[in-house]
Amino acid sequence: MRRLKQRAGFERALGAGPQAIVARSPHFMLHFVPAAELSTGQALGHPPAVDCQAGAVLPKRWARRAVTRNLLKRQVYACFERHAGDLPAGIWVVRLRAAFDREQFRSSASEVLKRAARQELDALLAQGAARARRQLAAPPAST
Repeated sequence: MRRLKQRAGFERALGAGPQAIVARSPHFMLHFVPAAELSTGQALGHPPAVDCQAGAVLPKRWARRAVTRNLLKRQVYACFERHAGDLPAGIWVVRLRAAFDREQFRSSASEVLKRAARQELDALLAQGAARARRQLAAPPAST
């Protein structure tokens, strides 16, 4: 599992429209672009040139403190490492879409916040991997 660092990869995953969203949770959204849609060598009969790439988008709007964003980012990438064997090849991006309640999670770096984020991310990636495998197994729609 490689870490996505190029802006083009993020734009590709986030700009692919609603069909790229494979899972949602109360705080996160998971975007996926299959390797088949990214690889140019596959048209020539070569295997896809892209393996699994993982990225995280954590806007200040939803996590005001840098310590919170860093904690969540570490949890996202650790979750991707735990689920690396289950994920089909392609670009995977987790986006924070809602803030964690400050009343419930008073400290930005608390064990409670880590545990809550870890559980939510594990469920999100399991659901997203299952949906992505179903999409890849389905025959392409003819237009």
